[in-house]
Amino acid sequence: MKHVDVAIVGGGPAGSAAAYAAADRGADAVVYEKGVPRADRDRLGPDSTDAAGFLDYWLEVADLEFENIPEDVVEQELADTEFAGPSESVTLDRTGVDSDYGNFGFTFHRAKFDDWLRERAEDAGAEYVAGTSVKSVDSDRSNADRAAGHSHTLTLGDGEEVETEYLILADGPQRQVTMSVLDPLLPEGKQASEVLSPPTANHIAYQEYRRIPEELFDADSLKFWWGWMPGKTAYPWIFPNRDNVARVGLTMPIGMDVDDFDASEWRLLREDDERIPSGGEYVRRLLEELYGDEYDVESDFPRVEGHGKSDSTETYPISSTRPIESPTKAGIAVAGGAMGTTSAFHEGGDHVAHRTGLLAGKLAAEGRLTEYNDAWHDAIGDELRRNVAMADVVSDFGPDDWDETIRITRQMLASNDSGKIITKSNARHAGGGLKLYAKYKRAKFRYRKGKYAQIRESDYRL
Repeated sequence: MKHVDVAIVGGGPAGSAAAYAAADRGADAVVYEKGVPRADRDRLGPDSTDAAGFLDYWLEVADLEFENIPEDVVEQELADTEFAGPSESVTLDRTGVDSDYGNFGFTFHRAKFDDWLRERAEDAGAEYVAGTSVKSVDSDRSNADRAAGHSHTLTLGDGEEVETEYLILADGPQRQVTMSVLDPLLPEGKQASEVLSPPTANHIAYQEYRRIPEELFDADSLKFWWGWMPGKTAYPWIFPNRDNVARVGLTMPIGMDVDDFDASEWRLLREDDERIPSGGEYVRRLLEELYGDEYDVESDFPRVEGHGKSDSTETYPISSTRPIESPTKAGIAVAGGAMGTTSAFHEGGDHVAHRTGLLAGKLAAEGRLTEYNDAWHDAIGDELRRNVAMADVVSDFGPDDWDETIRITRQMLASNDSGKIITKSNARHAGGGLKLYAKYKRAKFRYRKGKYAQIRESDYRL
């Protein structure tokens, strides 16, 4: 049987960051990644988990230096983002959070980002095993041979067994291994397979790589459309890449029924829709709504070969739930999308994945994993609390609500040049601003002292 200090399930940003941090501190670390073939990657690696963009302050959250990211990973540096409702719009040229990075943000090539993180981990001495799934984990807390008093035996897809002192679960929003490991440690009614069940705890995302006409390509701006399609925090987007190529996509809840919505209220629904449109149909409708009067969408916005996971498209899950704490006394840490970390309006968030992975790997290597929950709360708690609260505020918004919120935001931005966006002073300058501000502050208050975590370490039966 193979023995390692730290075993990591999942080779995305959280898993690779954990492997790097553990190996960099002298631990024998190995990553097991089942591997997903992609048209834009030469070897097996993790699935894509978001639209691949960083806002300025996310570099601090991630504990990354922009200068260290390889040039071929970065697609476009950004000046702003545009939020459009059915009839209102606002352009944000700042996030309102202090950052050392000089631009609004940047888009990047997710597969190349993953490959860079993998190579960084391997250069530090970690082993990255792609094409091998973890079938089961048997945990033992009475192992006297281990200084920490716990060990875990992983059974791999090929039947090999691996024993490890510390286990880091970073298997992304699908969480299949995470749920099976955590369920025996949790009471009925609060099991991970209920709280983190992918069909209810995730959104589904879809994107296409399309070439944009030169006169329309906005290289340094993200674009989002709110209130155009139904579903809690459902929205389409355009992310600019290189050479007039953009990712045109959307995110939406899983399993919606079109009969629950009035099609006349939503610009991307049709009266004769018998079901919620597919991702591809939504993208076509978005482009038709925006440019169909002057352009032929299929010929003027062609899909670009050699991009994306398959046929210039990607479909992937995004965590849309509140995060959980880990049973660290059992030598287990959950990181990244597997733990339900969220970014703005329920995207998975490479920044929080990278940071939680770094913390888990570092603390496991140093034999201090019991500090992990406090550490990630300190590092990313402000980000999680802010975004969970924002998601609560907009959870039942319809098209008119989005228009009203975008109008208020535009007036708040115009009220001063302090750099901040959501402040009481700004809210006073917008009709309805104080009401919206108060709703957001109440939501944030509910999640004080780490209450945004829906499973606490004290819930585990250890």
